[in-house]
Amino acid sequence: MNVEETLRSLGLELPNAPIPVGNYVPVVRSGDLVFTSGQTARINGVRRYVGKVGVEVSDEEAYLSSRDALLNCLACVKLVAGNLDNVQRIVKITGFVNCIGGYAKQPSAINGASDLLEKLYGENGKHARSAIGVSSLPSNVSVELELIAELKKGV
Repeated sequence: MNVEETLRSLGLELPNAPIPVGNYVPVVRSGDLVFTSGQTARINGVRRYVGKVGVEVSDEEAYLSSRDALLNCLACVKLVAGNLDNVQRIVKITGFVNCIGGYAKQPSAINGASDLLEKLYGENGKHARSAIGVSSLPSNVSVELELIAELKKGV
């Protein structure tokens, strides 16, 4: 089963790659590495899980927000890789959680992305990671995620 078939078997699908809302590109390739810009849980233009984790957004919704932000990261990777099966391994994700002061469950929120990457890529989906709490994010989204992936040689 390929990566997108695995996504569908999990009840998920790859959204359209997000269109930047500023002066940047959604993804950059440098050699075999692919770097995504920060992505959120805005799926096909619809914002989801908006608000501060610990107030308007529950821990469970923050997990889903991270998962959906990852879907947008993967859609960006597909733009330069042509196919998600061309990913050799996931190198790193950086997750930012819009949360109240004193909130300490940022790693659990970012597990929404990490868990899905492991389901999609197995051992090659295990990655280095940072999970950072912040006082605000653009458009009051709950999670923003960046991803670095390595492509297979010759892609």
